[in-house]
Amino acid sequence: MGGHLPPALARARRAILDSVGSPDPQRPPAFVLIGCSGGADSLALAAAAAFLVGKQQLRAGAVIVDHGLQSGSADVAESAATQLRGLGLEPVLVRRVAPEGSSEADARRARYAAFDQALADTGASALLLGHTLDDQAEQVLLGLARGSGPRSLAGMPASRGPYLRPLLRLRRTDTEAICAHEGLEYWVDPSNADTSLLRNRVRHELLPLLEDSLGPGLSEALARTAILARRDADHLDAEAAEALARLRLPCRDPASVLLDLTLLRGLGQALLGRVLRSAVVHCGAPAPGFERVAALEQLVGDGRSAGPIQLDGHARARRHRRGTHPETARAVIAITGPGSAPTPGLWQS
Repeated sequence: MGGHLPPALARARRAILDSVGSPDPQRPPAFVLIGCSGGADSLALAAAAAFLVGKQQLRAGAVIVDHGLQSGSADVAESAATQLRGLGLEPVLVRRVAPEGSSEADARRARYAAFDQALADTGASALLLGHTLDDQAEQVLLGLARGSGPRSLAGMPASRGPYLRPLLRLRRTDTEAICAHEGLEYWVDPSNADTSLLRNRVRHELLPLLEDSLGPGLSEALARTAILARRDADHLDAEAAEALARLRLPCRDPASVLLDLTLLRGLGQALLGRVLRSAVVHCGAPAPGFERVAALEQLVGDGRSAGPIQLDGHARARRHRRGTHPETARAVIAITGPGSAPTPGLWQS
């Protein structure tokens, strides 16, 4: 430890304060947890937080989740815990979990369940994660491959509920430099070299190839794309929520949504799909993908077929008329979820 202060370390400290909120002299400093894997990114985040703890600008503990999926994982967790305690973080929790399967998604669900429990047990206001600009660039490319629109291109949010990602503007090389400056020994997950996993192929093969072809700065450009896409997606989602509330008709069945067809047809294309997708989710069914949303949009605009359109989760959508007489009834789209009850006053369209 020592020597010239890396600019990245100063940036990391500032980013944490920007994320958590600068301390108020009239109130105790915020208490947060650092989610730590023992890798360079999370240890660098912990080192930056520890400096702020020493300056009484922050209170910080840590939680290490051992998934038990690799040989020696318990030793990695204990080594990380020892270094975190040496930095002055308190408490340092080691949580061992048993994922339901061996996939990345299974491990993520188990990890976040442990994080949620650690927040509840300690009373911390937030949990900080060490994702970097490189992680964000990889996430944007994965989202592009899925072809699921601006929300997918928006990557990882800087904040979602109690989870904060202060380091999204720092590179992976920055966190390694911070660890070297602070004398921290970080763990390199051997699974990160496994190119049978899609994310690792993006990291080790696709991104380097694109940078060779397009020039340096691609990762930064992808991270900027995430920021801009998230702003647009947040704005459109807010407008869609407002439109759904305006178009939704009274219905006593919580597993059904009735939407005014005339007003639906007046929506722009960017809002229509979002409103229909949200209506399906309100019925208790999974969010529909591109093809099912396209079918719902066709049901709205096409006078030839009234449906029904089958959706995942035993849900379906159909065009109806609602009222006491078919001739004067109001045109609606009825989306019914699993366990829905018959809605009185609906006529086949």
